[in-house]
Amino acid sequence: MANHIVLFEPLIPANTGNIARTCAATNSYLHLIKPLGFETDDKHLRRAGLDYWAKVRIIYHDSLDDFMSTVADPRHLYLITKFADQTYSDRDYTNTDVDHYFLFGKETTGLPEGFMRQHTDQCLRIPMTENVRALNLSNCAALVVYEALRQQQFAGLETVHTYQHDKLK
Repeated sequence: MANHIVLFEPLIPANTGNIARTCAATNSYLHLIKPLGFETDDKHLRRAGLDYWAKVRIIYHDSLDDFMSTVADPRHLYLITKFADQTYSDRDYTNTDVDHYFLFGKETTGLPEGFMRQHTDQCLRIPMTENVRALNLSNCAALVVYEALRQQQFAGLETVHTYQHDKLK
């Protein structure tokens, strides 16, 4: 199965472009829940994703309910929010026979409170100091998906790479 990065109503094209590149690098799906704060042909989005955009498996959803109707097993849905008691690294993502969905909120307001209250057991946080309100969305997505991949032994990813004229050899 696969890892999925899900963005609820993203507003900043550069964040989404960077996350798209992370998805291309990790064989993860990218889900975009509308409305989006930009057009997907936005030059900033394309620049951040560079030439990787064509390699990203993107699924668009008209609403949060529309997205939820596609999640086969909601037990593997994880809401990434600062309003959680459990950290993202406390969960077990080792089962590669299921899809893991990492849902991130809008950059300005996060996920809807009512939705989070319905799924409190699935809310996870990234530890940080009180010095900042939040980390950058693309950094958060990378942190979380790479933790899942680490637990999955980086299945399907290249863990060693050498060039024909490797400077380290």
